[in-house]
Amino acid sequence: MIQKQFRHALELLQSWQQPNGGFPYYSGEEARPDATAWAIISMSAFEFDPESCNRGRAYLASQQADDGRVSISVSHPEASWPTPLAIFAWESIPQYQEAQSRAVDYLIGFTGRHFPTPDPSIIGHDTAILGWPWIADTHSWVVPTSLALLALKMVGLSTHPRVIAGQQMLINRQLTDGGWNFGSTTVFMRELHPLPECSAIALQALAATTPIREVKRSLDYLLHELPHLRTPISLGWALLGLGAWGLRPTTTEELVRASLQLQERYGPYPLPSLALLLCAVKASHGLHSLFRSLPQETPVSSIHN
Repeated sequence: MIQKQFRHALELLQSWQQPNGGFPYYSGEEARPDATAWAIISMSAFEFDPESCNRGRAYLASQQADDGRVSISVSHPEASWPTPLAIFAWESIPQYQEAQSRAVDYLIGFTGRHFPTPDPSIIGHDTAILGWPWIADTHSWVVPTSLALLALKMVGLSTHPRVIAGQQMLINRQLTDGGWNFGSTTVFMRELHPLPECSAIALQALAATTPIREVKRSLDYLLHELPHLRTPISLGWALLGLGAWGLRPTTTEELVRASLQLQERYGPYPLPSLALLLCAVKASHGLHSLFRSLPQETPVSSIHN
């Protein structure tokens, strides 16, 4: 049985669906593929309104280009970062296997702009390791690379060369004391500060295929930050990232409810943020656990608050 506060959030998501089946970033706006995918992922996790989810999947298929990409809009094909989200939304749905397969092929062939590393005193990371960008013909960054890795690993491509390279890219961008920034490590020899959401999504992407010794300092950083996180993106990804390593806090539902209540003060969250929180409630071992049983990292410990 769905708890009242979570059901209310799901019903709110459902009420935002457009006649074309898509979902907007905010109520009243035009539908967007990224928001639609997040709505499908979260509602499916709760087994809530399958018909609404099916209409959303059809909308995503209508937005897919011939080469398999799903961009933020048909007028901005270079911004194809929602493609991994569409792969998640189509998972295990027979009538969308072909669409998902084309999206996977596109993702494997899509890469950012990479070049030999310049003076290390200017840029501190290896710029030649392949990852994924937000926008075509630009450098690769942590979040789009992590989303791509999550999607490719979900469909069974954990050992694909692009996945291995993407994981190497994330490890290379990890900060000395743990965590990740948007994608750089140092600028003019000054190390950047880690961000909880970037750190969490990178940890989620590296789970199950990366030795814990390589990310332990980042797990320690995120565990230290967790009690202070209240915003939906930081908290939602932190719960998923820690859960992927067997560190899901026992207070997960309590933390999500507290974040949802903040809408009374600050106004409604955008749909992807709301959906992310809902996913964190249902995902016992990270985002992949919403879809199928995959190998999980041996739990480091359990948290009891």
